[in-house]
Amino acid sequence: MELGLLYSGGKDSTLAALLLEDFYDVTLVTAQFGISEDWKHARSSAETIGFPFERLDLDPDVAHDAVDRIRADGFPRNGIQLVHQHALERAARDGFDVIADGTRRDDRVPTVSRAQAQSLEDRHDVEYVAPLSGFGRTAVDRLVEAHLEVVAGPSEEIERADYEAELREIIAAEDGPDAVAELFPDHDQTYVTGRR
Repeated sequence: MELGLLYSGGKDSTLAALLLEDFYDVTLVTAQFGISEDWKHARSSAETIGFPFERLDLDPDVAHDAVDRIRADGFPRNGIQLVHQHALERAARDGFDVIADGTRRDDRVPTVSRAQAQSLEDRHDVEYVAPLSGFGRTAVDRLVEAHLEVVAGPSEEIERADYEAELREIIAAEDGPDAVAELFPDHDQTYVTGRR
């Protein structure tokens, strides 16, 4: 069965790919708005770990809606959630039998509820799987340490292809770099550079 896994090039989505590869024909799919070329980081990571890769073009209006939501809320959670739901919808229409992501049990964002997953499956005749949904951060980190080579660091310094990178670019262009620091809390990102 053909599976499209939403892929950022980070540790969670890469670990999800490793868990699924024995059961599906996995293609790593990076969702992007065309605002930056960050998707190339995910393509490089996908090639390094040996998976096929595709770009998934998202509606730029959704990026601007997400930025508006981030500004209104004063934090990125709901904006990123909006983008993730849009990406899942687009992936579900892209011809895969199964779609997946790297969401973990203890993620705050993005998340997919049981009702959202079932709605997605029913409307698009596709299966949705979240192979890390039973794993907490500690379990994921142990598996990653054993199986992947990873670079980690502050969000603004790590090459990555997640939704946040393009949303940050819009905010920086429209409101200035200081607005990005005000809206996005400091946190670390990861980028996978190989398998162990």
